[in-house]
Amino acid sequence: MTVNLGVVDLGQVDLLVQEGFYSNRSDLVRTAVRNQLALHAEVLRQTVARRTLTLGLQQLGRTELEQAVARGERLQVQVVGLVRIAKDVTPELARAAIESIQVLGAFQASPAVRQALADRTR
Repeated sequence: MTVNLGVVDLGQVDLLVQEGFYSNRSDLVRTAVRNQLALHAEVLRQTVARRTLTLGLQQLGRTELEQAVARGERLQVQVVGLVRIAKDVTPELARAAIESIQVLGAFQASPAVRQALADRTR
């Protein structure tokens, strides 16, 4: 993430760090973001529930994906947080098991799996 601040704002951040209010610049930014998220917590909770999103970490392993394929299911993965697809998942298995994937946060998978799912990623 890149944060664009003016030089005066940046200088004021540095001043707060020097005065001991924050341990470093990142600490101030992290605190500010968390305060804003807390301010909007109820709206976020309602939106996650309404859109039936998974909140947090969702790990997709080879066994889980093979079981979905065996049941004739195609997964619609929707996560606020982190999706991690195991290293032993092949691109072919990922395509067979995952219909769509929406990640608001971070997505970890091998380059081959990421490429195989590129047209299914929102």
